[in-house]
Amino acid sequence: MNAPVLVLKDSLKRESGTKVHHANIQASKAVADIIRTTLGPRSMLKMLLDAAGGIVVTNDGNAILRELDLAHPAAKSMIELSRTQDEEVGDGTTSVIILAGEMLHVAEAFIDKNYHPTVICRAYNKALEDAVAVLDKIAMSIDAQDRTTMLGLVKSCIGTKFTGQFGDLIADLAIDATTTVGVEIGNGLRDVDIKNYIKVEKVPGGQLEDSKVLKGVMINKDVVAPGKMKRKIINPRIILLDCPLEYKKGENQTNAELLKEEDWSLLLKMEEEYIEELCMQILRFKPDLVITEKGLSDLACHYLSKHGVSAIRRLRKTDNNRIAKACGAVIVNRPDELQESDVGTGAGLFEVKKIGDEYFAFIVDCKDPKACTILLRGASKDLLNEVERNLQDAMSVARNIIKNPKLVPGGGATELTVSAALKQKSSSIEGIEKWPYEAAAIAFEAIPRTLAQNCGVNVIRTMTALQGKHANGENAWIGIDGNSGAIADMKERKIWDAYNVKAQTFKTAIEAACMLLRIDDIVSGIKKKQAPGAGQAPTKPKVETEADADSEQILPD
Repeated sequence: MNAPVLVLKDSLKRESGTKVHHANIQASKAVADIIRTTLGPRSMLKMLLDAAGGIVVTNDGNAILRELDLAHPAAKSMIELSRTQDEEVGDGTTSVIILAGEMLHVAEAFIDKNYHPTVICRAYNKALEDAVAVLDKIAMSIDAQDRTTMLGLVKSCIGTKFTGQFGDLIADLAIDATTTVGVEIGNGLRDVDIKNYIKVEKVPGGQLEDSKVLKGVMINKDVVAPGKMKRKIINPRIILLDCPLEYKKGENQTNAELLKEEDWSLLLKMEEEYIEELCMQILRFKPDLVITEKGLSDLACHYLSKHGVSAIRRLRKTDNNRIAKACGAVIVNRPDELQESDVGTGAGLFEVKKIGDEYFAFIVDCKDPKACTILLRGASKDLLNEVERNLQDAMSVARNIIKNPKLVPGGGATELTVSAALKQKSSSIEGIEKWPYEAAAIAFEAIPRTLAQNCGVNVIRTMTALQGKHANGENAWIGIDGNSGAIADMKERKIWDAYNVKAQTFKTAIEAACMLLRIDDIVSGIKKKQAPGAGQAPTKPKVETEADADSEQILPD
């Protein structure tokens, strides 16, 4: 029976106390410093080398951190922050790391003065509540149906990205796609499922301007028998299946013993009749296109092509779901259960086109598609990958606005307003929590300061001017224009942020900083490797006695 880990000598490595806090803070600052230069429209790109020798060029915080391989556990938990932010709201992945890093940085002074981490966390949580209250106060409601406002907002959110240089292109694609797949869920609310119903197809070649949102679905497939089956059908009747149109094979090795030669032809005949029956059940509904996720035998292909029906086989489940949403068909498991209502009639055109070296099937011009495909064209694979990353962020921003149509000022104006409000409030806080609360207020200035640094302007002069404008809390919309570094009114420059992205950034950053501050031990319960040949005879685990316990040597440093 294994003895408990704690009573085994040398089985625990341990760092403790203030040393751990400093190590955690240093690791978190290191992660923040890696991506600090990627904030804002004048940000730098990072070139990442992966294990296989491929390269990724990007300034997307989450994409950069995903590729990093860091050993320190605190650094790993910082990386998780950006992933959380990306999955939750899809934007603000860089801001959340910078803010969390700064919150830990300002806490370091209090750790040195022997403040208890719980006190600092209490002050931080109070600051978070007040920060969200300030956000609510300065947030501005908008009409999510107004395309011009939406376009301005999405543009300002992805203006910091690499594709900001292509003008409205990416923002247009994102808004078209999200408005296409948005569905009403009652109470005037809309839901947008980007993951399942918007597919991005990257096809190298052509120009970026050729990219478009298709009113329907595009799949990388050709018809089964190109010579016999039509490659263009107007207003097709579509049947979607997820069963094979071939003779059922045995699950494992199947042996059939045939005594007479006629039995062989009988067996073949049975197979043929089975497939013919399947095909006739489908052909009763006069489809023009049959798509199945499984196999489709040559014989089935013959029956279908004889009746002028095109067929596509071995389609991905996710693609099949998208086609069902686009043309109004229902995916059927068994051909004998087909009904007229299962046939999709919403598509205006089925066409197979050759792009580059590959054939793509288009099911487009749908009446009311609830799924779509974004076709991206571009010069190289690296460019397309970066455009796709930026497009995902843009779609997330559009989705956030559709779900919660509220805006706050961008360009660091929100952080400065929050910072000024917290500084004012800190004077009314009594007790020891006042100082960490004030430090949290100062930490919010990290975002505008980083923006100013990345613009290449005089940081001290710019920050002093901004703090002066925000000191009385009146000019909530004054921030930094990330392109020129000038101090400007964000309303005039149309630099916005989505409310729930900002709220999520503040919550994630402060909660993560509190969590890391409350760690006072890093313990790894990994046994030391024994030298080869040593310890052949099983040794008894040494159990500590009370006398040993008094000497405080249970956990060797």
